[in-house]
Amino acid sequence: MDKLFNATRFGEKLKKYRLKKHLSQMELAEKIDLQTSSVSHLENGTHSPSLETLLRLSSVLEVGIDEMLYDSLPAVREHHLDKDIQNLLVGCSAEEKELLLRILQTVKQTFKERR
Repeated sequence: MDKLFNATRFGEKLKKYRLKKHLSQMELAEKIDLQTSSVSHLENGTHSPSLETLLRLSSVLEVGIDEMLYDSLPAVREHHLDKDIQNLLVGCSAEEKELLLRILQTVKQTFKERR
């Protein structure tokens, strides 16, 4: 069974969002009322965030919790993938959709054959 939560992937995302906001680990820690070492542990994937910490991170970094957890929780990742695939079809003509369907069917069949 896969791990329920991938702390390493969460940490990678956290660091990406922190840097996008031009925050140091110390600045982020102050904003979410944690020790700098705790932010470091989260980013390194050695600790998992509490719900309260997750909510504070989401607020300070201005990122939805689902987006923060996208790569960390298999169920959330699968939901996002389904939405991403649906969004690719928006604006496509019927012919384009049929072509994409055939391509996906061919790729899926290839994957099955290689297993």
